[in-house]
Amino acid sequence: QKFGPEGDKLMEIGEKNHPAPAWSGQPFNRPTSAAIMPSNGDVYVSDGYGNSRIHVYSGSGDYKFSWGSPGIDAGQFIRPHNIAVDSDDKVYVVDREAHRIQIFDARGNFLTMWNNIHRPDSMVLWNEHIYVGELNGMGGVDEAPGLGHRVTVYDLQGNRVCIFGSEEEGEGPGQFIAPHGIAVDSKGDVYVAEVSFTIRGSKMDPPKVLRSFSKYARQ
Repeated sequence: QKFGPEGDKLMEIGEKNHPAPAWSGQPFNRPTSAAIMPSNGDVYVSDGYGNSRIHVYSGSGDYKFSWGSPGIDAGQFIRPHNIAVDSDDKVYVVDREAHRIQIFDARGNFLTMWNNIHRPDSMVLWNEHIYVGELNGMGGVDEAPGLGHRVTVYDLQGNRVCIFGSEEEGEGPGQFIAPHGIAVDSKGDVYVAEVSFTIRGSKMDPPKVLRSFSKYARQ
């Protein structure tokens, strides 16, 4: 959906409660994110929980093309969970359960990938850097140290610049439980939203509301 500055709806793509068949490649089945191409206003949609596909629309909502399929090879996705576009029209796709970020040109041609990122599920481009939120483990490795609940900063060549977030999960200063959304303001301050209740609080006895939003000031 596209909204104006006052919250008025300007455009809607897709139909509520009418998802495409799972893994059909058709738009949409639980899409996860969208990004705007700076050069022409095209809309890139990562789709999502029930698809392994990127769809592209014009700024007025006309369908243009799609790419991607389920799999682990270059250009394939397990769960495309977030998408971003830089000033050079490169498209960055977070492939969460494949532990990687793939980079494409504006037409969806594969360029490269960054590996060894633990369950990345959110990212934002800021000042020639990419801030990536990483989740912790799953199943039997959920309690293993050093897996996720952190934010990692990369330059646009994929070099790691820094990491913040303690190896210990928690609500204390510098700790995370489940980073799931990230933004950076004009001063470089970082805002991190977490699905803390879903990942951890709902499983406590009794269930507990946990911190779900924090801000980190740029030094």
